[in-house]
Amino acid sequence: MAIVDVTVIPIGTPTPSVSTYVAEIQKILQKYKDEGLINFQLTPMNTIIEGELSTLFKVIQAIHEAPFAKGIERVATNIRIDDRRDKKVSMNDKLDSVNKKLT
Repeated sequence: MAIVDVTVIPIGTPTPSVSTYVAEIQKILQKYKDEGLINFQLTPMNTIIEGELSTLFKVIQAIHEAPFAKGIERVATNIRIDDRRDKKVSMNDKLDSVNKKLT
């Protein structure tokens, strides 16, 4: 399982706010989650998604396309992939590991 940090940036929006686009992306991610294909978490600056790498690439393409469907003509998407293959690690496992070291 891979974990992806992704930020979709619509360029040329009518206002400085991008929450409408973020909400649309979250709806798309929820559909994939409901199908049991991914897990995800919205943060104030990005979205973290976990799942099989081949699925994540499809998901990333779908969310990259979302602002175009809303009339935006330019989109920049930043992706960072953590693909660990020696053991299965989830988003929560990574957080738990750090939190244990804090006590």
